[in-house]
Amino acid sequence: MVLKVYERIDDVSDEDKQTQSLLTLPFDLRQKSRLKAQLDDGTDVGLVLSRGELLRGDDYLRAENGLVIKIIAAPESVSTVEHNDPLMLARASYHLGNRHVPLQINKKWLRYTHDHVLDEMLIGLGLNVKCETAPFEPEAGAYGGGHKHGDDEQHSHDHNHSHTH
Repeated sequence: MVLKVYERIDDVSDEDKQTQSLLTLPFDLRQKSRLKAQLDDGTDVGLVLSRGELLRGDDYLRAENGLVIKIIAAPESVSTVEHNDPLMLARASYHLGNRHVPLQINKKWLRYTHDHVLDEMLIGLGLNVKCETAPFEPEAGAYGGGHKHGDDEQHSHDHNHSHTH
C-alpha cells in the first residue's frame, strides 16, 4: 500500500521532529509535484503536492496517516566554482544564467549539476571548478516564489569525490 502525502508543514513541532521519517531525494525529483518514492526506511509514498512546489532539504511534509516526513537533499554530482574575486563569480553566474542552468549561489562559490562542457567554459574564463558530490539547492528563479534556499554560509568539504581541473 502506498502512503499518500498531500501537505507541506511550515510550522513543525519539536514532537513532530522527533517522530519524523526521512525522504532523501535529488534535486530533479524534488521539483516534481507528483511522485512515487520510498522513504529512507523503505515505505512506499506517493507525493501529491500543489503544482510548482519545490521541495528543499529540511522541508517537512505530513502523510495522510499523520506521519511527519523530513525532506533530505540527496548528495549528487555537482560542479562547484570557486574564486576569491566576486566579479569573477558574477561573470560565471552571468554565463551560466545565459544558458538557463539551475544555479546554487553562495558568497564564495557557485554550484550546478555537473557538466564537463560548462566546467571547461568556466575554466577558460579563469575560474576554479571542482567536480564533487554534494546536496544541490539551486535558486528558485525570478518567478519561483520566496521559498527558502540553501544556507549562504555553509559549504562542506567532506565530499565523496573531488578533483580540481
